[in-house]
Amino acid sequence: MRLLSIISFSILLSGCLSIPQNVKPVDGFELNKYLGKWYEIARLDHSFERGLDNVTAEYFLRDDGGVKVINKGFSATENKWKEAEGKAYFVRNPQQGYLKVSFFGPFYGAYVVFELDKEAYQYTFVTSYDKSYLWLLARTPTVSDALLDQFVQRAAELGFETDKLIFPKQN
Repeated sequence: MRLLSIISFSILLSGCLSIPQNVKPVDGFELNKYLGKWYEIARLDHSFERGLDNVTAEYFLRDDGGVKVINKGFSATENKWKEAEGKAYFVRNPQQGYLKVSFFGPFYGAYVVFELDKEAYQYTFVTSYDKSYLWLLARTPTVSDALLDQFVQRAAELGFETDKLIFPKQN
């Protein structure tokens, strides 16, 4: 019985690294261009960012070749900043925008870059292991309406619930 529990738990955890149906990670990914600060422009709601504005994600190279991740946002209701530090590693190869990220010990979830401004790395569309996770990140606190429209249209085509998008303040 214990072995069955371990196997079931392992299968459950490995599911967190899957890629959602119809979503393909970008190829030609360059980590050094991706490192640095990104502003959260839009997201689907989830408990670990609920109520936060001025959300940013910063990525730094780790000594072990992985990526240090620092997510930060401001809770107006609590009048304080909240921060989470994690680590990420490539799942397949460093030229593909498909990483596993952990903020909670040994538990990893997928981090899938499915669209990216490959010229200047100014915006990125990101999801996780299922379509309940979705982010538009940019190097600037605001983006053009054209980019917002592109994000919503692409996400809708892939089956994300774009009517539930949240656009946090960046001020």
